[in-house]
Amino acid sequence: MYIGKTLFAQLMDFLPWKTFHRIVDRCNGDRYVKSLTCAEQFRVMAFAQLTYRESLWNIGVCLLAQSSKLYHMGFRQEIKRSTLADANETRD
Repeated sequence: MYIGKTLFAQLMDFLPWKTFHRIVDRCNGDRYVKSLTCAEQFRVMAFAQLTYRESLWNIGVCLLAQSSKLYHMGFRQEIKRSTLADANETRD
């Protein structure tokens, strides 16, 4: 059995992260951010799209079910629904 990166993490490796971080820095996207950075928010929303999740509750439950693999998927910590809701409300 292969023990390494998850399929989601392998998909995220194809994205141009240097360009993403340069755009976030130019637009001050991570300004005043304490817990959920723009990159983590993007990963959560990409995970929701790839797994056909439609609500914050559904996204939170699905991520909670994968809690042992979150670090390998690129998340630093467990994602709370309220934090994700606040990030989606305040950011473009």
